[in-house]
Amino acid sequence: MANLVAPKVQQQAVSVTRKMSASLPGLREIAAQRGLKVHHLGAGYPHPEVTDPRGFLLHQEAYFEHLREREGLNDPDVLPEYLREAYSYTDTLGPISARQTFANVYGRDWNLTLNPEKLIPTVGASGGINLICSMFEHPGQPVAYITDAPTYAGFTARVALCQHATIFSVEMDGEGPSPEGMRAQIRAAREQGYFVPFYYTVPDGHNPGGFSFSQQRREAVLEVARDEGILIVEDAPYLYINFAAPQDRAKPFLSMAPDQTVHLFTGSKIGFPGPRVGFLYSEAELEIAAGEKVPLSELALVESSSELLFHSPGALRGFEALLHERSGDDFVERQSIWPLAEDKLVVYRENRQILLEVLERELGSYKDYFSWTIPGGGFFTVFTFLNSGKGNMVRTDDAMIENMVMEHGLVVIPMYDFYPKDARQRDPGAGMNQLRLSFCFSESAGQQRRDDMREAVEAFCQAAKALVGTT
Repeated sequence: MANLVAPKVQQQAVSVTRKMSASLPGLREIAAQRGLKVHHLGAGYPHPEVTDPRGFLLHQEAYFEHLREREGLNDPDVLPEYLREAYSYTDTLGPISARQTFANVYGRDWNLTLNPEKLIPTVGASGGINLICSMFEHPGQPVAYITDAPTYAGFTARVALCQHATIFSVEMDGEGPSPEGMRAQIRAAREQGYFVPFYYTVPDGHNPGGFSFSQQRREAVLEVARDEGILIVEDAPYLYINFAAPQDRAKPFLSMAPDQTVHLFTGSKIGFPGPRVGFLYSEAELEIAAGEKVPLSELALVESSSELLFHSPGALRGFEALLHERSGDDFVERQSIWPLAEDKLVVYRENRQILLEVLERELGSYKDYFSWTIPGGGFFTVFTFLNSGKGNMVRTDDAMIENMVMEHGLVVIPMYDFYPKDARQRDPGAGMNQLRLSFCFSESAGQQRRDDMREAVEAFCQAAKALVGTT
């Protein structure tokens, strides 16, 4: 037998969310033995009440029947074109009808004319992250990505897979990243010999930051990106999970500068999680050899076809069905995704309101001890321990997280692991007094869901007060 020697690889730390997922069954068993009910304030999953597939499956079946009738086939032995397409190989771009429909509906929502030939199907937004990183890592030169501190753990995990890639992170305030800090980090990376292709962020319903960027800050960030010649990779899973009034919603970077933005869309958060339908879209051009410029979408298509040659046409046609609504006996293209999202927002808006009301009622008189972000979108708030009456700052380390489950039945996620390595080098205590609380997921529905959310937040408030010694 041949002796195979694996190439040297960098050992990667397991993310805190993975560690919690792995340890949760054992912790839940301990909590149950102590007679504690387990409360979910950790998982960032779409709610089962939102993602119930039964209505969608009936809608999809009716839409496919509509397509069959439109073909005008009378012979039951002849395979309809839509059915053949849905279960056959397709090219990497997938069915044109799904891309054209999405381009029309999404474009109307954001006052854009989207080119369906530039819509590159991805396996959710995570597939888009992998795709855009891969595009810039192949040449083998040291590459630095700019991102927020804190940032989405899935992005840091993807960057860690490439040994010649690193992160230069930017501190944030309540409106978004520091424009001056961003410019400084871009230049610092270049001075150290790195190629800097883009800034990655989740500007709406920031995960894990628990807020949305202001319009003014987006404009400042865009100015820096233009000045420094980098792209903005806009991860937009929560674009429609938005709690602001329509007139108060900030514009996505895509609608502000499609030629400077790589936009990552996913259908997962608006009720279509399982099929993992997503799109990468950009009107940017990249300079290649001899000063030639080519559309980024063309390079992304080549990159995508080398990794995932055939996307699921059935999933894309199912998403196409979701973007149509009944009109009498017919189906018509939706004018907007917002009404579709609004059906889902009912659950998240109620949960968010319960979370904020209980936090204010129980902890509002202890503002010297606690603070929390007000989520304008998305699934999360960041809860910060500011002080401890016991004289020692509360540390949200692994031991504290395990204790929250075992002693209080509370599943929460610490923030420290969301800070990139360089941010923790600047401040070893980054995130060590913070928790990410989610209000999106529970195992119940309707009134029981509301009761469970209220009970979970009340239990958390009691635990928080006990930790700082105010009870």
